[in-house]
Amino acid sequence: MANSLYPPTSPYYNTDTVNGKFLDIMVNRQIPTLASDVYWVVTAGYDLRPDMLAYDLYGDSKLWWVFASRNPNRLKDPFFDFITGTGIYLPTADTLHQTLGL
Repeated sequence: MANSLYPPTSPYYNTDTVNGKFLDIMVNRQIPTLASDVYWVVTAGYDLRPDMLAYDLYGDSKLWWVFASRNPNRLKDPFFDFITGTGIYLPTADTLHQTLGL
């Protein structure tokens, strides 16, 4: 952990601040690729709403960024690429608990 200003659910958790005011260059949080990941295709109910899927899967809408981190080649923009028909891999809740320390 580089910075305690952000909670473990934040994509900025590992990013330092400059002078205690500004975010430094972002340090991406890596979500591991595991055999337990589930392949899933975005449905119309979740179109442009990774936050809703994060809430439904993990009980926390703040984990929306996990999908882009786990699927960087599919979700270059974590919101506008999250569209109906896009296939992505979903990490399990156990994976997030271990990786993010939740």
